[in-house]
Amino acid sequence: MDENGRFMPKVLQLYLEISQYPILASRIRERMRQELFSRGVITQERFEAEVREKAILSQQREGLSDPLVQETAEMWNERLRQIRDTLTDFYFAYNLPHDLFRRIVSEILGPQRLADDDILTFNPELAPWDILFAKGEEYEALPPERRARIQHHLQEIIVVLLKAMISDHLQFLGVARGVFTIRDLKEIRQRRIGRGKIGGKAAGMLLAWKILQTDDSEVARRLRPLVSIPDSYYVGSDVYYDFHAYNHLLEYINQKYLPQAEIEAAYPRIYDVYRQGRFPPEITRALRDLLEDIGPVPIIVRSSSLLEDSFGTSFAGKYESHFCPNQGTLDENLSALCDAIARIYASVVNPAALLYRKKMGLLDYDERMAILIQKVQGQRYGRWFFPMAAGVAFSRNPFRWNPRIRREDGLVRMVCGLGTRAVDRVPNDYPRMVALSHPKLR
Repeated sequence: MDENGRFMPKVLQLYLEISQYPILASRIRERMRQELFSRGVITQERFEAEVREKAILSQQREGLSDPLVQETAEMWNERLRQIRDTLTDFYFAYNLPHDLFRRIVSEILGPQRLADDDILTFNPELAPWDILFAKGEEYEALPPERRARIQHHLQEIIVVLLKAMISDHLQFLGVARGVFTIRDLKEIRQRRIGRGKIGGKAAGMLLAWKILQTDDSEVARRLRPLVSIPDSYYVGSDVYYDFHAYNHLLEYINQKYLPQAEIEAAYPRIYDVYRQGRFPPEITRALRDLLEDIGPVPIIVRSSSLLEDSFGTSFAGKYESHFCPNQGTLDENLSALCDAIARIYASVVNPAALLYRKKMGLLDYDERMAILIQKVQGQRYGRWFFPMAAGVAFSRNPFRWNPRIRREDGLVRMVCGLGTRAVDRVPNDYPRMVALSHPKLR
């Protein structure tokens, strides 16, 4: 069941949304019943007859042998009210569009709020996602002078969604809430499988992109037309635990507390066990649908753990990423994609990653792995497909081969072809090291 409503039964989603308006709920449901009757979903007579039938059945279920004696008129009316509400939710959820419900709520709220819409009538931390997105879109559509008065409410909605979908690290939120919009978050939601966060690597990529798009500096204006990010899709961090539970792999979650020698000895076997795992049916279906949408384009399946590429920790090279040619049948491509994700999940307990976490004081953190799936950028050359150039950038330059180089300006290591060689340095290669303080310095 998904907090964004994708796997949540319609009637439960509707009930949760109505529960955000405890005082107005009766008025909302009355309007819902009017729509049901006027649109011919069910007649009022048949509806009330069903309410009475179910009320009598509920009395029998609760063991009332003589309801007329054992239940007062007040209790009977309360029973009818509760069943009437339940049936209203059921018939509306499965017969009428959700947009109609939102319109009903909006019309009822209209007289309740101040003329400038300065009052937020629900708690964003507890509200269903559909309400958050609907209210956020409403706020962002306001003219500037009205939007300025509710900007604090919009910020709260954005922060709640950022914490649930991307990252709850305070340093990240402090920057991200100023550059992300509801529209941005809606697009991420539409490209995400599962209900968990999209992980540090995806978060860092999106944050850098948004900063570049919103920065007014001359450098940003020059860079904007030159920089793009590949089509990206996400597998939420919750699927990591779903995979473990589905394949009975939970015993390996706590490998991090074993002695180093035992971790290193067990890892090859654990790696093979993970690769034999299968994904829950709903995840497999979602991955299949994703591949159909992407088409026969090479993809890279990248790690994006909650700790990865976060403030103060990089995890560079600690977790796996895998290329998938994506040129076979749909079943073959799906098998390769699932295998790539399983191998990345296994890399969470690889010795290098666990030792790095221990060194950085992160061993006790609940590290979960999300997945970033991207179309490979490049061109086809005969049987081959690769980009002309790729690289990896560092915020600090560890190689100061000239006294003019400023370490704090960073370094880029560039290679021809795929960027894997830039990250996982290999012998007999020809990378170009670019000191960002002096890019033309050889």
